[in-house]
Amino acid sequence: MRSKISLNDPLRRAKGDLAVNARGTAKSRGWRNFRRDIMKAKESIKMIIAAGCCAAVFLGCASLKEKLKGVAGVSTKVLEESRKDAVSKTVQRDYNTCYLMTKTILDRIKAYIYADDTRKRLIAIYVSEQDTTPVGIFFKEVNSNATQIDVSSPSEFAKNLIAGELFSALNK
Repeated sequence: MRSKISLNDPLRRAKGDLAVNARGTAKSRGWRNFRRDIMKAKESIKMIIAAGCCAAVFLGCASLKEKLKGVAGVSTKVLEESRKDAVSKTVQRDYNTCYLMTKTILDRIKAYIYADDTRKRLIAIYVSEQDTTPVGIFFKEVNSNATQIDVSSPSEFAKNLIAGELFSALNK
């Protein structure tokens, strides 16, 4: 027969080492059970911290879609931010003709198109498949027969290289 253990033992109660059976008498659950309970609590805390970190990363100022694009390496945010320093030229052609000619020129110079956003009127490219310097080509319809083209990039060299190739081919 088991000896009765006091339910008022503060040390054992603080450790969570007591369990009460149906008759109201306490019995010890043992050190292993106590350790197991602590390990479960630690795992729960780790999961809460991990979920909080994920929420902080993905729910920042930018949208979730833009964050995922940044992780994948196909974000156009840097191109939009560098647009203020873009090389611009107005071409005497309508938007659709400029857009199609630009895609043809980019294929000819072996630039790698990684984003084509018609809503933003943007074609985002890498200089080549080996050189992943991003360059953005933005289109703005001035009127039915004129389109402004902005070439932006964080790299001056890449921006000037693509702008020179593109503008010289569009003027022919």
